[in-house]
Order: sequence, then C-alpha cells, then structure tokens
Amino acid sequence: MADVSEPYRAQVVEMLATYGERRPEEVPESVDSLELAWLIHQIEERYGKPFGVDDDVLARMTTVTGACEVLRELGYGAAA
Repeated sequence: MADVSEPYRAQVVEMLATYGERRPEEVPESVDSLELAWLIHQIEERYGKPFGVDDDVLARMTTVTGACEVLRELGYGAAA
C-alpha cells in the first residue's frame, strides 16, 4: 500500500469530521456509503470541480487511507 502523506490524511479526516459534527479524533479509518457521499461533496466544494470517477475508484475509497491515495493519484492538492 502506498504511503499517504499527513496533509492528505488531515484534510480527509477534517472533511469527514464535518459529517455528524464529530471531532477529527472520532473519525474511524473505515468510510461508509453516507460518509463517502459526504466526502465527495466536500471534495467538490473544496476544489471547485466535479469529482467524476467510476465505481472501481469509489470502491477504493472505503477507508481514509484509500480516499487519500485516490485524491493524490487524481491530482487533488494536499493544500486547500
């Protein structure tokens, strides 16, 4: 599995924490389907572009680590 830089992880956790108004430390590694929909919405809002990916890519985003890897591969910057 690829090494995921801390800035990506911190931003993904920050975005997921806004779902349900959680603290970042309360966000688990696993990402359920509603959290994934929320995360995609947050990504689109943050980066100002549609997040159009296929189901295979979405399937890789069921963990915080997987979401970070996908964002890095698709060229979404770690700096917001």
